[in-house]
Amino acid sequence: MATTPAAPKTNRLGLSVIDYRGGKTTLCAGCGHNAISERIIDALYEMGVQPERVAKLSGIGCSSKSPAYFLSRAHSFNSVHGRMPSVATGAVLANRGLMALGVSGDGDTASIGVGQFVHLMRRNLPIIYIIEDNGVYGLTKGQFSATADLGSKLKTGVVNELPPIDTCELAISLGATFVGRSFSGDKRQLHTMLKAAIAHRGTVLLDVVSPCVTFNDHEGSTKSYKYMKDHEEPLQEIDFIPVFENISVEYDPGTTLEVAMHDGSRLRLRKLEEDYDPTNKVRAITRLNEAKEEGEILTGVLYVNTKAPTFLDMLNITDEPLATLPPSVVRPGREVLDQVMEELR
Repeated sequence: MATTPAAPKTNRLGLSVIDYRGGKTTLCAGCGHNAISERIIDALYEMGVQPERVAKLSGIGCSSKSPAYFLSRAHSFNSVHGRMPSVATGAVLANRGLMALGVSGDGDTASIGVGQFVHLMRRNLPIIYIIEDNGVYGLTKGQFSATADLGSKLKTGVVNELPPIDTCELAISLGATFVGRSFSGDKRQLHTMLKAAIAHRGTVLLDVVSPCVTFNDHEGSTKSYKYMKDHEEPLQEIDFIPVFENISVEYDPGTTLEVAMHDGSRLRLRKLEEDYDPTNKVRAITRLNEAKEEGEILTGVLYVNTKAPTFLDMLNITDEPLATLPPSVVRPGREVLDQVMEELR
C-alpha cells in the first residue's frame, strides 16, 4: 500500500521554507556568504515574514550577489558600488510597509560606500544592514579592504600596514540602534541574532566575518576560518523567543539581561561578562577596543536601543505607500507654489 508523503512543515503564514529560497549560488564552494544566506532564509521563515513585504538591496561585490540566493518572491534592487544606503532610504521613505534588508560587503561599505554608510547609521532608518566581511575585494583578485586587520597578509605575502575601520564601533557611535558581530561559521549565534534583528524597529548593523576561501583563508589572514575559530570570543550566549511562540523560559536572576523588542519579543542575553550591559553605548565601544588590544574578535549583540525614534517617525511619514496617494495630496496647489515663488523674490 502506497503511503502519502508528509506535507512540508509550514510557519505561521502557512509557508514552507522553500518559499524563502532563491536561485542557485554562483559563489565559490565553501564561501561563508552562502552560510549567511541560509541563516537569513531560516530566520525569515521562522519569524513568519511575508516574502512580498521584503525589499532586498545590495551594491557591488561578491556579497552583493547574495540577495539572489534567498527570497526570490521579494522585491530586489542591486545598486551601484557603495550606493545601496541611498537606494534603501528612498525605498523605505516611499513605502514604510516594506522591510528593508540590505546586504553589503566590507569594500562596498567601508571604502567607496563609507560616506553613505555613515549617514544611514545616524538616521536610524528601519533597515537590517548585513556586512559580509572578508577583508578583501573578492571580485578583483583579493586586494585588502578597509576592514583588513593591521598586519594581516595576502596570499602574495603583502602585509597590511593600515589600521582597519571597525564598522560596529562606527555604527554604535553614529546612532545605529542594534549592532552586533558574528561569524558565518557560527550557525546558532548568527541565526538567533538575525531573528532578533527582524523584530527590531530601527537601524540594525550586523557585521558578519565571512572568510573568502579563494583569497583570504590562508596562514597570516586574520579573517580565515582557522583564525576565527581560534580567536572568536562570544560576548553572550544568545537566545531569542518570538512572541508568537508559546515557550516558557527559566533563568536565574542576575545571569541574564532582557531587552524588550518593539513587537513584544524578548532578546535574552546570557551574560558571560558580569558587568556587560548591551544598552550602554560607552561600554560597548570600550569593550570592542579592549578586545582589539587582546587580539580577539568580539562576537554577539554589542548594543541595543529600543527607545530611539526612527527616521520615519522624525519625518512623520504616512502609513500609506507614497505611490498610492492621490494627486490632491502629493501635488501642491497653485497658491502654495505662488507663495514659494514670492518668498524667493
